[in-house]
Amino acid sequence: MSVMDRPYMNINRRQSRQIMVGNVPVGGQAPITVQSMTNTLTTDVAATIAQIRALEVAGADLVRVSCPDEESTAALKKIIPEVTVPIIADIHFHYKRGIEAAEAGAACIRINPGNIGHKDRVRDVVQAVKDNDCAIRIGVNAGSLEKDLLEKYGEPNPEAMIESALNHIKILEDNDFTRFKISCKASNVFLAVAAYRGLAAQCDYPLHLGVTEAGGLQTGTVKSAIGLGALLWDGIGDTIRVSLSADPVEEIKVGFEILKGLNLRHRGVNVISCPSCARQEFDVIETVRKVEERIAHIATPMTVSIIGCVVNGPGEATMTDLGITGGGNNTHMVYNMGQKHHRIKDVDLVEHLVEQIETKAAEIEAAKKLDAA
Repeated sequence: MSVMDRPYMNINRRQSRQIMVGNVPVGGQAPITVQSMTNTLTTDVAATIAQIRALEVAGADLVRVSCPDEESTAALKKIIPEVTVPIIADIHFHYKRGIEAAEAGAACIRINPGNIGHKDRVRDVVQAVKDNDCAIRIGVNAGSLEKDLLEKYGEPNPEAMIESALNHIKILEDNDFTRFKISCKASNVFLAVAAYRGLAAQCDYPLHLGVTEAGGLQTGTVKSAIGLGALLWDGIGDTIRVSLSADPVEEIKVGFEILKGLNLRHRGVNVISCPSCARQEFDVIETVRKVEERIAHIATPMTVSIIGCVVNGPGEATMTDLGITGGGNNTHMVYNMGQKHHRIKDVDLVEHLVEQIETKAAEIEAAKKLDAA
């Protein structure tokens, strides 16, 4: 049994219908996808392409691009052919931008159909996405709820957000369109979680999770881990975006870490390490920092434990693919698949660990190819 296949680590996911966003399946039994959003000017084609490519390297499944004006949707025609990840166009309230984005090759457009005006405009947008093999994301946000709902409920609350989502769903269903996913975001963790839980109980469309405007790298990571983690543990969620005031690549990294922590999806090396104390037999903090930096390029899912002493080190190593436990006299034990493998003494610890991790990653990939043959 793989160290990541323990029975108690399984989460029963909500059964949602599946849609395609470009060539990426979202919902159903498809892996939970991770996405981010560019923060370059979309009209700066070179900068936007460069940022999307950086997100692709980080593992992004989907990338959203803001299209507030006609120049931005025109830029999509130059951007989309130069990248491989499906592009989602955020068209705000402008129905013409939705039509233009679909025609430019966007795989999905983010709209609230009830906010783009007369029903004829909705019909025209729906026709454009149908004609161009495009999906839609309904994007409900506590900060931009419809005026009538705010008057009805007095403030943004879960009931108002759910009603908004259901209203938008009905508009698309009335136009014979069901290829969409839904988000129900709020910057307040409690509000977002309650809204998503309520919506999940009332429809089977795929849900895009996010705690919007979560804050900077540290604060936003914590808020997102709490909110998204609670929902994902409930089995709710088909695609996620971690909203950070930081480099968009960090959103992808955090997204995958959340999924790895819940055993929902694995990309790259999951490092288990101790916080260090007076018992440590090597500099754990600096070793982990250097190792993580050196192995950031590895996409192969695996787990590595780096523990400074024998109190918890051997036990942790039994549950990881590779492990190292600090020992006395500068002699440390290396474990492979939970078993003692070899001792090391007076070697460059970082170099040795990186070499072991790269070798194990190659073995795992070779085994995958053999199984697929």
